[in-house]
Amino acid sequence: MVGAGPTGPATGNRLLKTSRYVTYYWEEVVMSDVIVVGAGVVGAACAYYAARAGLDVTVVDRGPVAGGTTGSGEGNILVSDKEPGPELELAVLSNRLWRTLAEPGGFEFEAKGGLVVAETEDVQRQLTGLAAEQGVEYALVGASELRDHEPHLAEGLAGGVYYPQDAQVQPMLAAATLLRRGAGDYGHNYGHGYGDDYGDDNERGYGRDNERGHGRDNGHGTVRLRLGVEVTGFLRSGERVTGVRTSQGDVLGDAVVNAAGTWGGQIAALAGAHLPILPRRGFILVTQPLREPLIRHKVYTAAYVTNVASDSAGLETSAVVEGTPAGTVLIGASRERVGFDRTTSVPVLSRLAAQAVALFPALREVRAIRSYCGFRPYCPDHLPVIGADPRVPGLYHACGHEGAGIGLAPATGHLLAQLLTGEQPDLDLTPFRPDRFTEETS
Repeated sequence: MVGAGPTGPATGNRLLKTSRYVTYYWEEVVMSDVIVVGAGVVGAACAYYAARAGLDVTVVDRGPVAGGTTGSGEGNILVSDKEPGPELELAVLSNRLWRTLAEPGGFEFEAKGGLVVAETEDVQRQLTGLAAEQGVEYALVGASELRDHEPHLAEGLAGGVYYPQDAQVQPMLAAATLLRRGAGDYGHNYGHGYGDDYGDDNERGYGRDNERGHGRDNGHGTVRLRLGVEVTGFLRSGERVTGVRTSQGDVLGDAVVNAAGTWGGQIAALAGAHLPILPRRGFILVTQPLREPLIRHKVYTAAYVTNVASDSAGLETSAVVEGTPAGTVLIGASRERVGFDRTTSVPVLSRLAAQAVALFPALREVRAIRSYCGFRPYCPDHLPVIGADPRVPGLYHACGHEGAGIGLAPATGHLLAQLLTGEQPDLDLTPFRPDRFTEETS
């Protein structure tokens, strides 16, 4: 139990039973140790690690699994674009956890490495200095060696840095696999089982039958997934959060984890807490499938590192190019703060295409078949929000990762599970604390 208490929501009504089932008025409902708001990859990781730690988990999302930012991402697992500091430490831990999670299979994981290229000798010196400060694995690549790594790169580049730890996952399948695996390994089946339609509004239970001995009786947690359910408020007992109000009734829990991504600020506001998380739009171009792989690694220019750390609300683009197991090539990246406007911007797509062709001239003959956009959860200091909210007892946050949420998801879930179970977290979470922002910060 996390912050367990025998009293019910702030209505003055006493809970007649307190174990895992409670009677509230005449309705019997399941009470969870943890409610996770958001079924993207961060929420899925939080549910997975909480269940592994023995906690009962209910995941609530108004849409399908991976229906938000996760479903619009490239699946980056990067250490190369992180400056020395707490986010890089989080990325290194998460990189290690991703590799462990990928061992049983179930989702695409490519440990293909990343190549950051420099257009000029001055930029190459800057990249070299950054790599030396990061303290991660890297190899300097001279101008004459670039084509040993990527045969189709343009001529005239000054060099680059190769990061063998960089990797890529298929993010939607990874999120779904974590939810399924969390309960399959640590939980038991509450209901319908795992279906192919992630968008079903029904409540779904993940895992094996109770008859097989999995579940709470053996000291392991459970996972319940409720899709098509929108959180509209919080339940409280005094100052403490005791659950959430939703479009389909109340959900009771000892702790609530806000893993709502770009919408994390809105969820926090429902609890009376300020989180200045804003949407930062990005577009991706997708090419036709190629018969033979054209690009071996994740390849991007040094401008990408600069754009990631930028505070500008205006449009910024940099060449980011990588292949997929399906044969398509993904082309990015753009950043701009335009609210939740999903309007396709042809000028932005044209700029992305031109930058990709400048980096890989062979792409000039390849057709782009579609594009899509998503919204990164931007925080002003470029650090995610992870941990207990001292302003709202019982509320935890796991959001605001901007463009690194997929890569940082396992570490986020792992560290939160340690907090929820009273363990000392493997990393100092002070830099990510939820109350670090002032009300004026935006």
